Amino acid sequence: MDFLEKLKIWKKAEKEGEEAPPVLWFETSASVCRRFQFESTSQLSVTLVGDSRPLHHRIVESFLNKFFPSGYPYSVNEGYLRYTQFRALQHTASAALSVLSTQSLLFAAGLRPTPAQATAVSWILKDGMQHLGNIICSNLGTKMDSEPKRWRILADVLYDLGTGLEVLSPLCPHLFLEMAGLGNLAKGMAVVASRATRLPIYSSFAKEGNLSDLFARGEAISTLFNVVGIGVGIQLASTICASLQGKLIVGPLLSIIHIYSVSEQMRATPINTLNPQRTAMIVADFLKAGNVSSPADLRYREDLVFPRKLIEDAGNVKVGRALNKVIKPSRLLELKQVFPGEKFLLNGDTRCIDMVLEQDAIGEDALRGWLVAAYAVQIGKSSHELSNSTLLQAYEKMNEVFPMFLKELECKGWHTDRFLDGSGNRFAF
Repeated sequence: MDFLEKLKIWKKAEKEGEEAPPVLWFETSASVCRRFQFESTSQLSVTLVGDSRPLHHRIVESFLNKFFPSGYPYSVNEGYLRYTQFRALQHTASAALSVLSTQSLLFAAGLRPTPAQATAVSWILKDGMQHLGNIICSNLGTKMDSEPKRWRILADVLYDLGTGLEVLSPLCPHLFLEMAGLGNLAKGMAVVASRATRLPIYSSFAKEGNLSDLFARGEAISTLFNVVGIGVGIQLASTICASLQGKLIVGPLLSIIHIYSVSEQMRATPINTLNPQRTAMIVADFLKAGNVSSPADLRYREDLVFPRKLIEDAGNVKVGRALNKVIKPSRLLELKQVFPGEKFLLNGDTRCIDMVLEQDAIGEDALRGWLVAAYAVQIGKSSHELSNSTLLQAYEKMNEVFPMFLKELECKGWHTDRFLDGSGNRFAF
């Protein structure tokens, strides 16, 4: 009798008021035997009966169960393992560097701390001197929404700059307050940027709405490897980094490892929200090859340093300028007639087209405008002009392909309900 037949008998007996017989079975795979049983409360219990695997296999599985989301790897999007590996390396390097910088600060202040004292005092300094940096960086939230990868890397660059100032502070003890203040200002800004970009990055991996699970497991990994990094930092501070010369050699190496790890994390992250760069890449691929790229397809092609570069195959579109700087009042009514009912306006020439969005425009509106611009560049390439007739031809062509284009985008996992341009410059009539 198979499992489904047993389950039917159990449910039938339960309906008739009889005591349901236990429904249980055993599964054996990869030298592991597990006992599965439905309890009277309809909950499934799993018991490990036998495990003949080597010790290291059991340790790896235990680690995955504790620090990776439930259902891994099927519950996360592509790239999560690589992201996590470099996240662990990043936190190890960062924590070790933090111990060295705190020790240097205390030396500059005239103290001679032990490595353990440096570890304890680092938390006090960090929490007590970063508030101004937090306030300065808190006003940049919309830009971080648009480019979370870029700001995540910038956050760690700022953090390492602040740490570097702290490491160098023994060279000028008379400027201790200035060095420590600037260092913690940079680190305060880094903390805000890092925390603000954490949610969109985790969201990109949440395949089954398991954002809380991803967040909790990710923070557990961060904590674990921060502790590892503190241990590494204590060891370094007690040996080769006991002198300033040692710190000047090891500090830059740790910083390089730190920044490299963060950049590899961001390259592995398949963010599925629309911003100017990703929209331009999607449109360019669609016009060149006729297919729609997925977030995983674009992740290694994103420019994390200069994300606003114009892409000719996507219409050389620039987003974010104010309406009064893009379109003259006399031209405004003409464009509204060319694009009746649309929530975007286009103006410029084929070398650079400015797109301005209405206040309530969403991702679909930005995609429509971007496709019109790309088709207009193709049609008017020889003259470099963007006449009304060129825009009308491009608009008609866009309307023909857009339903299919939008359907493919949604199938590939893109969120078309919003467009994150990061500028805040939109118009309303």
